[in-house]
Amino acid sequence: MSYPEPRYLGDGGEASATVRLGSQQPELSTPGNATSYLATGETTHGQLGLYRWDFKGPRSGPDPHFHRSISESFYVLSGSIQLYDGKRWVEGTAGDFLHVPEGGLHGLTMRQFSLTATGGFAAGPLPG
Repeated sequence: MSYPEPRYLGDGGEASATVRLGSQQPELSTPGNATSYLATGETTHGQLGLYRWDFKGPRSGPDPHFHRSISESFYVLSGSIQLYDGKRWVEGTAGDFLHVPEGGLHGLTMRQFSLTATGGFAAGPLPG
């Protein structure tokens, strides 16, 4: 494995980290779920978006779809998730992971918790 070209060229490190405590309220809440913006394109300089989805009601989630401009990765923290990889639906449980590149068909229905990592973009609705 090799690292990409350096983006930080200073002689020493700098105090530039961000912290989002687990006790902070979710940025988006509805009766059936809560979404916490753990890292956004703004806080990661466009490198990554990381979101925690907490589903409280019956299974819900998007039908099969794709994105032209971002990739997504899903990691199941607890509970279960139905993952569609473009060919079939599989049951994912704690510790399971799905990565979807740009243009990749995917869908999901979640019952409890998952983390979603996307290409970095501003907080708000996921782009196409």
